[in-house]
Amino acid sequence: MKILRYTILVLGCILPLIACQAQNGSQKDDSPYKFKNPSWDGTGKIYMGREISHIMGFAGKDWLERDSREAEEGVSLAVENLPLTSESVVADIGAGSGYYTFRVAERIPDGKIYAVEVQDEALNYLDRRRKELGFEQVIPTKGSSTSPNLPDGSIDVAFMVDVYHELEFPQEMLQSIHQSLKPGGKLILIEYRGEDPTIAIKPLHKMTARQAEKELKANGFELVENGKFLKIQHFLVFQKVSD
Repeated sequence: MKILRYTILVLGCILPLIACQAQNGSQKDDSPYKFKNPSWDGTGKIYMGREISHIMGFAGKDWLERDSREAEEGVSLAVENLPLTSESVVADIGAGSGYYTFRVAERIPDGKIYAVEVQDEALNYLDRRRKELGFEQVIPTKGSSTSPNLPDGSIDVAFMVDVYHELEFPQEMLQSIHQSLKPGGKLILIEYRGEDPTIAIKPLHKMTARQAEKELKANGFELVENGKFLKIQHFLVFQKVSD
């Protein structure tokens, strides 16, 4: 009887554990993410066939603000082609040092732009700069790895400049952005062209237009413009098509 009671006790402890493990395994199978041994500069986390890159920290601010950036990338042309009015409500997701944020702010004197960052150091810098420059329409906003934390249905145009490929949870982030956009709102990705091996950027920090369209289409966005006017980057305009 002692042996029987011991056996029942052990099984009573083990069976719930097995059930829990099976449930966790099922959740992993349902995840949109897969995992492998990381590539150089990669996280080993895969989304729709693409390995997510490591994030560039705010220590890279000087590179974002380099004097040669305009000549290399044509930033003014990108800002000029953003579909904005003077009253647009905009989100710069992954704003960094605000290199784009403050240039866009000049185009929307009667609107506002959420400068979204996950790094407190970047947010503090953005707050100081907006005060120095007198841009009351710039709103530093603390995002997370899964959401930019923007008001629902409030954004006309959201954009990410060399940011999307670094998102730790791209599916969750895209769904949150989708929710924050107004009906017909637009999301613009500016990314180094992954189709061009001559562009001297780490491979995981570039994207092909085909891959970007595949990922965004799966999350309720339609590609409405593939601008080819930038020197080394895509200018991909996606529109919210469903709720």
